[in-house]
Amino acid sequence: MSVSMAAFVINDTLMKTVSDDMGLYQAIFIRGVIVTMMIGAFAWVKGMLLPQLPKSDWRMLTLRSVSEVGSTLCFLTALFHMPLANAVAILQSMPLALTLAAAIFLGVPVGWRRYFAIAVGFFGVLLIVQPTGDGFNRYALLAVAAVVFLVLRDLSTRQMSSSVPSVFVAFAAALAVMLVGGAVSVFQPWSPVSNGSLITLTSAACFIFFGYLCAVMAMRVGDISYVSFFRYTILLWAVVLGYFVFGDIPDPLSFIGIAIVTLSGLYTFYRERRVKR
Repeated sequence: MSVSMAAFVINDTLMKTVSDDMGLYQAIFIRGVIVTMMIGAFAWVKGMLLPQLPKSDWRMLTLRSVSEVGSTLCFLTALFHMPLANAVAILQSMPLALTLAAAIFLGVPVGWRRYFAIAVGFFGVLLIVQPTGDGFNRYALLAVAAVVFLVLRDLSTRQMSSSVPSVFVAFAAALAVMLVGGAVSVFQPWSPVSNGSLITLTSAACFIFFGYLCAVMAMRVGDISYVSFFRYTILLWAVVLGYFVFGDIPDPLSFIGIAIVTLSGLYTFYRERRVKR
């Protein structure tokens, strides 16, 4: 899981580095073509490229793919215009939001301790977003919107039957992101793709594919409630890469917010683990 988080944030870093050379949707489309081909080839080798699914699973798969598109567009748009660590930190409130959504919409029992941890975690998000500070802009709100889409994505995933291959779910999401990115990029002027930019986007595609594989292996082999703790290693990578690659250093309030979101999320995982025991 730690390696997976490192791969994902390296992908984000590489995508952010091409923002000066080409438009967002052009970058999403080019990376999407590469990722879709990689996952599609992997699914074809495993014999899972065209599974037979019931209508209920197709509906949930469609909803999940739409949510994946929304989260990708919102997060990458925010990432192109705000510090890497801040954008990634806001995204780490997703487990808290997912716990709250599961309690509201799926009837999952949640005790007062976890509700309190969720409230504290959202306060940490406010410290990162800083709605009354100079760092507040619409891009911070887009990062928050990405969290909403991710929650919808995971809720729809939970509603799918266990017979749906994970690799096909990833392929459908990658294909949807590629198609939407390509369609929207038509309305933007395309920039010439240099060899350096192509290598960067290909590397980003490889890292996101590798990160997905590591995440699946971790969730299928390890204790989910224990493995989930290591998701927060992504914040360390984001702070380090944000500083050395872009020279970004979160301000003191953002650092406090990052710490609060992390501790709230870890406590929520701890409580879920204890309740299951």
